[in-house]
Amino acid sequence: MRIAALTLALLTLALLPPAAHAVNPPAPASADLHCGQLFDARSGRLLGPHTVQVRDGRVAAVVAGIPALSGASAVDLRGHTCMPGWTDLHVHLEDQSSPQSYSEGFRLDPVDYAYRSVGYAEKTLLAGFTSVRDLGGDVVPHLRDAINQGRVRGPRIFAAGRAIATTGGHADPTNGWNHMLSDLAGAPGPTEGVVNSVEDARQAVRQRYKDGSDLIKITATGGVLSYARSGDAPQFTVDEIKAVVDTARDYGYRVAAHAHGTEGMKRAVLGGVTSIEHGTYMDDEVMRLMKQHGTWYVPTIYAGRFVADKAKIDGYFPDVVRPKAARIGAQIQETFARAYKAGVKIGFGTDMGVGPHGDNAREFIYMVEAGMPAAVALQAATIRAAEVLGVDDQGVIETGKRADIVAVPGDPLADIARVMQVDFVMKDGTVYRQPEATAVAGMP
Repeated sequence: MRIAALTLALLTLALLPPAAHAVNPPAPASADLHCGQLFDARSGRLLGPHTVQVRDGRVAAVVAGIPALSGASAVDLRGHTCMPGWTDLHVHLEDQSSPQSYSEGFRLDPVDYAYRSVGYAEKTLLAGFTSVRDLGGDVVPHLRDAINQGRVRGPRIFAAGRAIATTGGHADPTNGWNHMLSDLAGAPGPTEGVVNSVEDARQAVRQRYKDGSDLIKITATGGVLSYARSGDAPQFTVDEIKAVVDTARDYGYRVAAHAHGTEGMKRAVLGGVTSIEHGTYMDDEVMRLMKQHGTWYVPTIYAGRFVADKAKIDGYFPDVVRPKAARIGAQIQETFARAYKAGVKIGFGTDMGVGPHGDNAREFIYMVEAGMPAAVALQAATIRAAEVLGVDDQGVIETGKRADIVAVPGDPLADIARVMQVDFVMKDGTVYRQPEATAVAGMP
């Protein structure tokens, strides 16, 4: 039944009306972007007026000033700061939390989540996020393919597919089910992403490869929104994590570890994961280990603040979830502040899908509130995010790199709230958003 439902979801995405009236990805346009300021993600500085020449989906040249035009179309962004397209390293595009989320899991089919994901993806792209790392969901690998085929509009997706958990762990899909449902479905195993041994761990990674994932996600501790009592207990042994990481390496995969509790984070770092997600109760020892092993931290402050606020509302979360949301959610921003001061490597991530898709850039504001300079926060979503992903063709505006470019009015280093006013979005040389009356065939 599950396979049939997923097949239907895939067919749904395949039959959606193509974006931009094209069956194939929209052809990138040649354009000269006339930027009042250019943010250099390598140095974290504004470089003054620059022209970015885009050809065939790539940056062809970056020229100081605004020289006389060639024959290419020009986009007037002289009142804007141009930056590399942002990357959100932690999203869930197939869903968005609400008081109905827990019951919907029993009422909706994958095809319903597929339709929802299309709108969420477009909102994310238009908010300035040209790439995302989606950390868990059956539908999203197919959404990724539909976007790549030009059938729907959305960011470049690095999809984990199903997260890997232990029995009763944060990503066990049967948490909260009664005995009758559990007996009908049977105990989930590695195919469903539930492991209980080193051998299971290896099999689960291989299944993700078979399913077409781009990376691996494990739930190293309990979680906030899962229907389970503990939000921070460790849920893998070090040997199980090492088995995941070693097998993932065979396929060129990196491993992201959801973790709130201290012991689970230690095990994940020692097991060799690429990144710790959330990191709520990160202590000095964990920070020291992360620096020693080069482990990245993706804090998701937005999600923490969102669930802490919603925990105050009667009925928004089930009773078993509400105290975790109140306790853990409120802690993440403070942990982020300590981790930044300690020198832990930080990438940008929101856990969007917990909060409303398209509001991702608010994370920048929360990072700056916690003491990170605006330039460093922007680097976390550009060049540092590319390092987390292990790619070298994005995250900077340089000759030969992908033409992923966003622009906001004014100076976001002086006023980080400008990130909420994205006026221009280009992905792979295709313009998806621009200020009205800015594209002209030439400028005096």
